[in-house]
Amino acid sequence: MFAGIGGFRTGLTRAGGFRCVGHCEIDKYANASYEAIYEPGKEERYYHDATKIDPADLPDFDLLCGGFPCQAFSIAGRRRGFDDTRGTLFFEIARLAQSKRPSYLLLENVPYVLKCIRYIMCCKQ
Repeated sequence: MFAGIGGFRTGLTRAGGFRCVGHCEIDKYANASYEAIYEPGKEERYYHDATKIDPADLPDFDLLCGGFPCQAFSIAGRRRGFDDTRGTLFFEIARLAQSKRPSYLLLENVPYVLKCIRYIMCCKQ
């Protein structure tokens, strides 16, 4: 999810043993680069908008990678966390992971995101 130009995919391709079944990227320029680099075939599904993905439409997969927009959490941004619309895209990963139950999640991390997640977990109890 939030594939950008394919950083996660490059790493997993180099590690070997992985087959990409789909990607999601709303930025048309990043997606054009992704498609030029990887030339995804018909077997790889493309999702434009993470908020509109129906979990029933997803193929089965063992690993969900997400490079959700980190500007909401990064010191390079304003650190508004989940109060920044981009930060709420984290919940799209959670929604799909809860539905599909992959064996593994691989998420981009910036230090402040952990603080925000801990805060939400404490408040929901």
